[in-house]
This record gives sequence, C-alpha cells and structure tokens, in this order.
Amino acid sequence: MNMTSLPDTKIYGIYAREIINSRAVPTIEATVILNSGYRGTASVPSAMKLSKYDAAELRDNDQNRFDGMGVLKAISMINTDLSQLLRGKAADDQSLIDNIMIDFDGTPTKTKVGSNTMLAVSYAAAAAATNARAIPLYQYLNAVFAQYVPTQIHRIPIPIFNIINGGKHGAGNLNFQEFQVIPASNKTFAAGYQMGVEIYGAIRKILAFRNAGHDVGDEGGFTPNLFTNTDAIEILLEAIKASPYQFGVDVFLGLDIAATLFKTPQGYLIKDRANAYTTPDFIQYLKDIHTKYRILYLEDPLEEDDWAGWASITKDMNTDTLIAADDLLAMNAARLERAVTESSCSGMLIKPNRIGTITEVFKTIALAKKHDIKCIVSHRSGETNDTFLSDLSVAVQADYVKFGAPARGERVAKYNRLLEISTQISHI
Repeated sequence: MNMTSLPDTKIYGIYAREIINSRAVPTIEATVILNSGYRGTASVPSAMKLSKYDAAELRDNDQNRFDGMGVLKAISMINTDLSQLLRGKAADDQSLIDNIMIDFDGTPTKTKVGSNTMLAVSYAAAAAATNARAIPLYQYLNAVFAQYVPTQIHRIPIPIFNIINGGKHGAGNLNFQEFQVIPASNKTFAAGYQMGVEIYGAIRKILAFRNAGHDVGDEGGFTPNLFTNTDAIEILLEAIKASPYQFGVDVFLGLDIAATLFKTPQGYLIKDRANAYTTPDFIQYLKDIHTKYRILYLEDPLEEDDWAGWASITKDMNTDTLIAADDLLAMNAARLERAVTESSCSGMLIKPNRIGTITEVFKTIALAKKHDIKCIVSHRSGETNDTFLSDLSVAVQADYVKFGAPARGERVAKYNRLLEISTQISHI
C-alpha cells in the first residue's frame, strides 16, 4: 500500500496480555506499537472445541491454572520472539507481517506458534496501520483485500440471528446448534437489526408464557426446554406471526445443524426419533423440513467427512436454500477446492481463527468469490468485545454475518459496529 506522506508505520514493538473471553476461558489481546507512536490493539476468540481440520491454538496445558487453557506461552512468544521478528517491519505490509509469522512457525497446522497467537498480532498490526492513516478499519482492510479481489464497499452484510441455541451451545435438549431468523435482503441493516431484536423479544415472552425456560446460551440465543428440534422452529414461526413482519417476505428461517456432533457409527441420531438416520434418510428428513418451513439457510447439514452426502444435498436443495459449510471446509483452501470440484456446498463460513492470519483469510475469501461461493463471516462461541470481524465483513463485502443473537455484549458490540458503519457508508 502507498505510504507516501504517512507517519512511520514500521513496528517499534509488540506486547500482549491474557484476557478472558465470553465463555470464561483465557484468550489473547495484543498491541502493535509503531515508530510514529500510533498503535493498534486487538483480541481474538476461541471455539468450544477445535475440529480436526482447524489450525492449532497455543495453550499452556498447565492443569493447575485455568484447567490448562491459559495462554501465557502465547503471550511470552508475542512479547519476545514475534516482537523481535517483526520489529522494523512495515505494519501496513500485511502479507509480509503474516508470512514472517507463518515461516517462523514452519508447521502445516501452526502447532509451534498457534493460530490464536498469530491472529492477535495480525489483527493488531492492521489496526495500528489503520490508526496511522486515521481512516476506518473497514476502508483499510478493503484496500488490502483489493490486492486479491478489487471490491467496492456499498452494503452491509445481511445478519443471521441465532435466536435459539441448541447442540453444544445450548442446554443439551436440542440437537441442532442454531435456530435462526434472517431479514430479507431488501431491508437496510438498521431495519433488519430492529426486526431481529423485536422477534427475539417476542420469543422471550412466548417462552416465559409456556414456562419453557428463557435462559440464554453461549451465543445469546434462548435455551428452552423443548421436546424436538422442530418444536424450536415452531416457536420461531409463532414469534414471527405475533410480530409486524411477514414470514417469507420480511423474514426467513435458517438452521445450523452441526451434524458432526450427533453423527454416530449407526448414522445421524437426533431426539426427533428413536433410530438413527442413514445419510440418504437424513437428507430426506431435512428436505421435508425445508418443504414445511422454507429454510433459506442450512449450515453443516451433514458431518465433516460425508463428502458424497454433501454433494447430494447441495444438488437437491441448492435451488432455493444456501448450503453453508463450516466444519466441512474449516477455512482450508484444499478442502474448498475439493468442494468446488464436487459441488459440495454453495456457502462458506469465514472464521479467521480457524486459519490464523488476515492474509490467509483474504486468500480463502478470494478463492470462494472466484467460484461464486457465498461468504458468511462468523464469530465463535468464546468471543470478546472486539469488533474487528464487523469491519472485515464490510471490507470484503461478505454476503452474510453471523454474530449470534442480538443479546450479550460481545455479540451486540459487533452488530452495533455494523450499525455505525452503515451510517458512514451511506454518505460515501
């Protein structure tokens, strides 16, 4: 990027500290300081459980402290090794910063440095370079992303609100991980956000009236006591009918099945019936749900290695349902290439901590866009109040964002940042 007339953007030093995320688990906050005195600070999220295709996190594994989940090793590495390696390097040369860390790690899955360690520094370097320019972060990231795909900022991604939490993020009585409402694409972000908040409030009232429980889960959605997964869908429809919004016109439904979590050697076992489903039977079950409820968005409908099943369900349902892959792809370029070749999905979850650096994230998004794979920028279950993801989603013009329910500070901070950006770009 052009550095003419800019303050000195070379890195003077980097320091990090251990903070706690929204699931009461340690994570990293890093600060990059430039020679000019400008600085940028960022923190990174973590998942409840890493998949076998995720880049590795660096944890202390000291069982006498935070159940082994401390990040003092990562903090030390940032304060010493990475700070020394990156000192004097231009913070606004994002690929240089990221590739130095990748080369220093030298492992296929970042087991030496850790994706969490790298991402904290990668984010903070971008934040420092942005502050030196005195421009919004999304504008800076958009200019960096233009090296891969020239992209004009003209819209805010459509929010996918996780209203009811199930699976590992809920109370354990629902198999599906997320039951979602999605505003129509013709709504402004502010109008869609308002809709999500109002439907969320309507569901709270319905659950309280039914004595079904209205505690919230890790991602801000409710965790009610219900008998089947379809009961949760019916609750969403009841709330929509009680609102000013029309189902199928103003608002649509989505599901994150997270099928890997309930795949057994016998098949897909959910509480809606006693016997496990084979892959073809489970696909038919999901097709029946779609016929009844017109599901617009379907994430991880099958387990992460069921490639034939993914190709089958995408062929059958892709006409009017976005088949989004998270665990199947895990931000892995090789798996994305295979998915393109086999027509395994039509959407991809963008979770930077699954891969480790902004450069790798941008390359993956560019590959997805090249093949017309929709991009859904997503949070993790263990979040911080950092809003970097909001700016990133606008910078790359993602199709959707998924930050949880319109509740809990670490979720709302990201939606509120998008609301702020929406007022800025309306004047561009």
